Formats: sequence, structure tokens, C-alpha cells
Amino acid sequence: MPKNSKVTQREHSNEHVTESVADLLAHEEPLDYKSSVLNVGSAAPPKGKPTDDVLESGEAARPAWNSKLQYILAQVGFSVGLGNVWRFPYLCQKNGGGAYLVPYFILLIIIGIPLFFLELAVGQRIRRGSIGVWNYVCPRLGGIGFSSLIVCGFVGLYYNVIIGWSIFYFFQSFQYPLPWSECPLKRNGSHAIVEPECEKSSATTYFWYRETLNISSSISDSGGLNWKMTLSLLAAWCIVCLAVIKGIQSSGKVMYFSSLFPYVVLICFLVRGLLLRGAIDGIAHMFTPKLEKMLEPQVWREAATQVFFALGLGFGGVIAFSSYNKQDNNCHFDATLVSIINFITSVLATLVVFAVLGFKANIMNEKCVVDHDLIPPHVNFSHLTTSDYAEMYGVIKTVREDNFAELGLDACQLEDELNKVMQGTGLAFIAFTEAMTHFPASPFWSVMFFFMLINLGLGSMIGTMEGITTPIVDTFKVRKEIFTVCCCIVAFLMGLLFVQHSGNYFVTMFDDYSAGLPLTIVVILENISVAWIYGTKRFMQDLTDMLGFRPYYFYFYMWKYVSPLCLSVLIVATIIEMAISPPGYNAWVQELASERFQSYPPWALAMCFALIVVAMLPLPIVFIGRQFHLVSDGSNKLSVSYKKGCMMKDMSNLEDNDETRFILSKNPSEAPSPMPTHRSYLGPGSTSPLETTNAAPNSRYGTGYLMATTPESEL
Repeated sequence: MPKNSKVTQREHSNEHVTESVADLLAHEEPLDYKSSVLNVGSAAPPKGKPTDDVLESGEAARPAWNSKLQYILAQVGFSVGLGNVWRFPYLCQKNGGGAYLVPYFILLIIIGIPLFFLELAVGQRIRRGSIGVWNYVCPRLGGIGFSSLIVCGFVGLYYNVIIGWSIFYFFQSFQYPLPWSECPLKRNGSHAIVEPECEKSSATTYFWYRETLNISSSISDSGGLNWKMTLSLLAAWCIVCLAVIKGIQSSGKVMYFSSLFPYVVLICFLVRGLLLRGAIDGIAHMFTPKLEKMLEPQVWREAATQVFFALGLGFGGVIAFSSYNKQDNNCHFDATLVSIINFITSVLATLVVFAVLGFKANIMNEKCVVDHDLIPPHVNFSHLTTSDYAEMYGVIKTVREDNFAELGLDACQLEDELNKVMQGTGLAFIAFTEAMTHFPASPFWSVMFFFMLINLGLGSMIGTMEGITTPIVDTFKVRKEIFTVCCCIVAFLMGLLFVQHSGNYFVTMFDDYSAGLPLTIVVILENISVAWIYGTKRFMQDLTDMLGFRPYYFYFYMWKYVSPLCLSVLIVATIIEMAISPPGYNAWVQELASERFQSYPPWALAMCFALIVVAMLPLPIVFIGRQFHLVSDGSNKLSVSYKKGCMMKDMSNLEDNDETRFILSKNPSEAPSPMPTHRSYLGPGSTSPLETTNAAPNSRYGTGYLMATTPESEL
């Protein structure tokens, strides 16, 4: 505590203090604690106003969700994002089809749900953003909140670029035929020829790389700004700004649509896809289990990574959303419900993707058959099936065994087409887009698809922005509307890096390096700070007081042992993967009309390294600063919360050696007083606070608490 504070002055003063805090509390037994609000540093709520919407730790201005449904939709909208549509299906196909669901579900149970529950619980009880939460739990690990905020900033910069791409494709879809359905023609004298770059690749690939991105040949060749993508990015940031400018009052209403609409589109696509020829082939290929894959460590590592990012752990958005809940909300039910919805959504998206890609694979396979000289010109293809072609292919391979390779024949197997599944932007903007060109009424389905991507991205961006704005507003007490607008303006200007002609390469760089390792470290430190520093038994008791029931002991063992172990293995595996994989990117070569791997130049390698270092830098800085008392722990105040006869206390910066932290409620009889036993608030000849408490066993409140009317200057 500062030496010039009034409490310190009173300690060293000879003036007699007639009444202690404990005396005041002892005389207030008739006080109805359910209707009282202890408020430090803010005005008391007006009479007649219900206290349910008032922050129970005394912060009267903190907003609250209008309903439980709004909150659940916000958490679902944040956790269910673009990765569920274009990352999970790819991993499922790559790692054993249906067999991949087994390690994914196991890791969801032992890592995903427990850690998701942990973040919901601390956010809901402490009622602060990520910075405030981890300052309360363990001041020396307060850098967790700052690292989380930085990662949110990095991810938000490039994630909104993807929303911008979706906006561009959305408006381009209001045409018939779709602009990516055919290759453009190029004038060559008096003749018109097909654009060579498009002819060598495909119409959708050409439209993506040339018409949309107008991509350069390397990351070093910026090529200047792409004005179409710049306008799209501006539109994306305007939408995000309008959605989050009022906090949960505005974003909560947006979530009713942005969280539910993607499910309507996915179900429509699933029904339409199942009616397409070849859809069953795609789904059967998808879910045919390759059990031997389950024994590969790489499969488990990728499943753990997907579980980790699918739930949005470590970003701060989960904590921010839960901080607006009532403290007796059943966050255990919320954690289980949102995790299961996320898993079901991933499986639903996988069904849709492979139903549509199965249809596309059949078309490509038939085209492969027709385009080969193996079929005599007089044969009517309508009577020739792919199985007939496969039989003819086998016969010729047997007869011309010696020189079969010289014939240059393609096996045209459906399996080969289905194995060409892309991930990320390649799946959304090339493969899926190409499949939709073969749909009847293709513009309608294209509009629906890209509008769904916009809403999926918007839900995740709202959570990401809350992970940035909520901790800053809580910590530094800035005005949220102004800060949000400033954030969006700065982010748009910084995002111009991604709308250059080489911008797609920077999106890949940020996706690979800005979040993976830093977020994993953030989450394991969250786990350790609660389970090992604060104490798992203590945390379980706090949850019992808060929820009204004791969580399963399953969570005790997960938080204490299993989750930290799994996260440690994941960190080691991630570092090894980064060490053995050459850092680089896939550059588009216009002359070849294909991608080619290129290594990052030295300046880009330094940028990759800087992304990781900057994201993790607050962790050692805050630890060293607070370990050696170079910086304050940032709390320097006492906050009191009443709930079901329990109280939450936070006393910090009172004594250098006092690191008692109370993040969740304790019964006064169970919780030790955070006040040092040698500290005296009374003048000579008076009874100590501890003696006063013992002398008044019927008092509802313990020692060292401030009344709501006590001015902040008295601290």
C-alpha cells in the first residue's frame, strides 16, 4: 500500500480511531445482504433498481446478458467458426475418416470440456476480462491476460480479411452464370483463345488467384494494394464495429441471427447434397474408418490442436462473455452444451462438405473418362459407366504391360478424386465453389454459402473483439464505444498488409505462427495457475459454493494432472513440428498455373519469430516486474461480493509478502482473512479486528470488509 494512503497514516498516527471496520460490520446484523451492494469506487445503484443486472463485486455499471439463450448463442457463435467448415473435414479425411472421430472425441472430453469449464467459471465469478481475471488469480502470472489480448489482436487482423474475401464472393454471386463457372477468353489478334493460366488450372482456381487476389509470385513482391480487397476489408471492419460498438447490448442481438443462420444453411446444403448423384460416395469415403491411423501420434496431435482451437480456449473471448453472467449461473452445463454443439456442428459440416465433394468427384471422374483416347469415338458415353472404364483400363494395363506407362492413361478412379480434398481457403473458395457451379440455380446456393461464411466469421470476430475490448475497458476504465471504434480503425490500417497482391502469403504466415504455440502456452499457464497455484481442492470448493452443487471429481483429476500433461506434450510436439518443418509458403506461379513451395526470405523468417516472441513477451515481463516489485499487481483495492451467504475478497498490495488471493467465494468460516494478523486498524486500547470477530460469532460478515458507504479514498 502506498505510504501516503490514509490507512497507513492512521496506523502511525496517535489519534484514536473510535470505530473499526469490524465494529461497523458487527453492528449491522439486520442488514439484508441480498439487497445490498458493496460498491468501491462507483456510485450505489438507484433505489428500486433490481440488483440482478448489477455486478455483484460492486461494479454497478457492468452490463448483463438479456437471457440465457443470448449468452449460449454468443458462446456458440464464437466457438463455431470457419475452422469447423474447412479445417475439421480436411483433418477427418486426412487422419483416418471415421476413425479420426475417436481421438477427437476422447481429447474433447479430457482437454476441451474441462478447460472450457475452467475459463467459464473464473470469468463468471471474477466478472472481469482476461487481464483482470489472471491478475486476481496470480499476479505474477498476470501476463497471461496480456498475451491472450495480443494473440486476439493478431488473429483478428487476418481473420477479418477472410470475411472480406467472403463479402467479395457474396456480391459476385448475384450473377448468372457465376463469374467463376467458365474460363475467360483472351483476344489474340482476330482470334479469341482461352486464358492460358485458366486453361492450365481451372475456372474457379483462376478466379481465386487472379480475379480475386491478383496474387504476386512471391511474398517479397508486394505489388501494391488490391483495391477490391481493400474495399471488402473496409466493409468487414465496418460490420464488426457496428456489431460490437455497444458491447453485448449490440453483439448479443446480432448473435441471434449470426449464430443460427449457418445451421439453416448447413441443413439446406445437406438435404440438397444428399439428392445429388455421388453424394453417398463422398460420405462413405469420409466415414470409412482407417483404424491403423489411430496409432499414429500425428493424428492425436492434430486432434488435440483442433479441439483446442475449436472451443476458442485462451483467446479471452470465453472469459469475456462469461464475465457478463450472473454468478449463480450453471456454467458447468454451459460448458458441456457448447462443446457438444461444437462437435455436432463439425460433423454436420463434414457431411455437407463430402456430400458436395462426392458429387464433384463423380463429375470430374466422368470428365476424366470422356477426355481419354481409351474410349472409341463411336461409343456413346451415356451407356458407359466408370466401372466399365475401370474394367477397360485394367484389360489394357494387362495387355500392354511393358509399355503401359507410355500411353499416359489416367486410372480415373473416384477414390483419387476424393483424396484431393483441400483445406482452408482452398476448400471454401476453390473446391466447394467449383462444385456449386454444377448445382441447379447455382447463384442462389452460392449466395447462401458465402453469406453463411460471413456469419460464421462474424460470430468468431465478435468473440475476438470482446477478448480485446473487455479486459482493456475493465482494467483502464476507458469508454468502450470510443475504444472499439479506435481499435477497428487501427486494425483496418494494419490489415492493409493482407490486401496487397502478396497479402495471402501474410495470411498464411499469421495463421501458422501468431496463435498456435503462444495460445497453447497461455492455456497451460491458465491451467497451472488455477490447479496448482490457487489449488484444485480450493477451486472445487469455490465451484460448490457458486453453483450450489459439487462438480464431478473427474474435473479434479483432469485439471490437476491430465490436462497439464496433455498440454505439455502438445507444446513439445508443436515445437518439434516447427523445428523439422521448413518455414515457407505455397507461392502461385502464373506461368505454371500451380502452387510451388518457397522458403521464407530472412526478413520474413524474422517476422515469423517476432510474432511468437511478441505474443509471449508479457509473460516474463509481468512475472519479473511483480517478482521484484517493479510494478504493481494492479488491484490495490478491496472488492466484496455477496452470494448465497458467501463472500469474495480480494486484498492485494497491502503487504509485500501477502499473496493471498480469493478468486471465488468462500464461507467466512472457511476462508482465512486476507488481512495480516499483525496489522492494526484500531487506536490504542481498542480491540483488534480478529478479537472483535471472535467476540461476535453471530455476525454474518468477517473482518476487513468495507461498507458500501465507505469512500474509496479511505483505502
